Amino acid sequence: MTSLSDQECEVEKPNYFNQRSEVSDFFSGRKILITGGSGFLGALIMEKLLRSCPEIKTIYLLMRGKKQKDVQTRFNEYFNDPLFEKLKEEQKHVEKKIVLIESNMTELKLGISEENRERIKDTEVIFHSAASVRFKDPLRSIININVKGTMELLSLAQEMPNLKVFTYLSTAFSHCIYGKIEEKFYEPPLKAENIIELMEILNDDQLNFITPKLLGKYPNTYIYSKAICEDLVRRYSNGIPTCVVRPSSVLATYKDPFPGWINNIYGLTGIVFGVGIGVLHVLHCNIKLIADIIPADYVINNIIVATWDTAKKRSVLPSITDSNKDNESLLVNEENIPVYNIVTFGQNSVTWEDCFRQLNKLKSKVSCSLAIWYPFFLYSKNKYFILLFSILFHWIPAYIIDSIAYLIGKKPMLINIYKKIREFNNALNFFAFKQWEFDTDNVLTLWNKLSVVDKHKFFFNNADINWDNYFHFYVKGIQKYIIKDTGEKLKKGKILQKRLKIAHYTFIIVLSGLLLWGLYIGETEDAAGRSPWHVMSAALAPRRSAYVERASTPAVGGDRCSKSVVAGAVRAARKEREKIRGRALTRTVSFLDGYRGLICGYLLLNLVLPNE
Repeated sequence: MTSLSDQECEVEKPNYFNQRSEVSDFFSGRKILITGGSGFLGALIMEKLLRSCPEIKTIYLLMRGKKQKDVQTRFNEYFNDPLFEKLKEEQKHVEKKIVLIESNMTELKLGISEENRERIKDTEVIFHSAASVRFKDPLRSIININVKGTMELLSLAQEMPNLKVFTYLSTAFSHCIYGKIEEKFYEPPLKAENIIELMEILNDDQLNFITPKLLGKYPNTYIYSKAICEDLVRRYSNGIPTCVVRPSSVLATYKDPFPGWINNIYGLTGIVFGVGIGVLHVLHCNIKLIADIIPADYVINNIIVATWDTAKKRSVLPSITDSNKDNESLLVNEENIPVYNIVTFGQNSVTWEDCFRQLNKLKSKVSCSLAIWYPFFLYSKNKYFILLFSILFHWIPAYIIDSIAYLIGKKPMLINIYKKIREFNNALNFFAFKQWEFDTDNVLTLWNKLSVVDKHKFFFNNADINWDNYFHFYVKGIQKYIIKDTGEKLKKGKILQKRLKIAHYTFIIVLSGLLLWGLYIGETEDAAGRSPWHVMSAALAPRRSAYVERASTPAVGGDRCSKSVVAGAVRAARKEREKIRGRALTRTVSFLDGYRGLICGYLLLNLVLPNE
């Protein structure tokens, strides 16, 4: 699989890569340790360092083995990714610089053998990007990986006498309970030692029961763990020059090593993927708010430059020994640990509406071989509209199609898919209805420190992003690297898209006709001045049962009344009940009449106009 061609991408290539760079010079001859190297950001960090700093001596890559795959097998598959094609073309046998260290972030001492611990003691730079990023992970699982793993890595870092800098990758939303997020440390919801002690006391059921109480205003366990980890890094860096980087929502690369590379479907990418394959049609969000998205290569360059600057200006303080580890005065003051909010807020940012408008323009140009319907997409901040449209376009089709699949002996899938989509929407709701203000002074200062060469080699100035171009690369990247539509699959996808488009617009025409007919008959009246809606509603009213009639008949002196008295009582009871029912029906029909035009108009506008 090849990357997007230069001609297709139309991105101006920087011409400074052969000139000397202060940042590259710092990494020359260094031994670097990377955690989370098999993840999205970790892989990009390793690729960028090896390609832009070719004189790096060694990269220790911490990687976990799996049941049926050892570390070497996993690495071979990982290194065959298109991400590394450019690197391998420029540097033959570059993989010899990579030393695999088998580890597990959930185990004591990270599961690293004593032999390997000795080997990596000469590490000079640490990039800690390993983390569980799933919002729905149980608290125990995510604390074990994100918090205990970070604590073990900090302990390991104390054994590295030549360590120049420790860089921790957090998230811009780690303190999202505040309206304004500055480039500083905040009080954690709970100290790392306390949450770990709590996990040792409680079993899973007890911990899950109190998790909502522990989270408080934090939207999920991932954000909660990152808030705790930042405080942990602040208190336990113990004289090591340290920096914390907080990227916002990271999407595909813009330029480097090539446009459009991505390997996950988190955040906005999950929305684009769901719409592209024709399963996601409804999203609950406020489109006027800023969607703080940022290209991955801008984030990586910012991280590398922040690491260089931290090592350059921070001197190593004496490490804390066992005899004086309680001496708080030796701990690195938070003022000595720079924090960088890597966001687009305040500088060339885009709203959710901008994103959806760009994606809508591209949907006719990008096909998908996995599509089950032509892509269309409705969004609103009105939860009642979202509920209605979810029923119409998600749940009703899902139950119909899964029922047919069950009857013909196929495995029903759509209902489970829409349950996951509902969870996905619920997880995003917190971020789709809130707006944060971010301080970015440290990032701007960092950019101004760079030489002209480094500004081209390690670019991260958000003002340079052309969002029209970027979204083109982004969507094409999802098609190529997530859906993997290339060659014959690409041709099949284009044919499928044409067929689905015909089916979609046929459905829209039929639906529009029915809705217009409904509007027309709603305005007509019969001789009695009743609209067809009232006539149909009255016709559907159930008849009174014989039991009700008998129960309505009064008794006098223990004997039945005369026939005339009975008939009169029944008629009176009927009239009274008809009045009550008539008033109820009138209110119901009036309500439907009032909202019928609104619903029909909304459907027509969102289903027909945006698809052009």
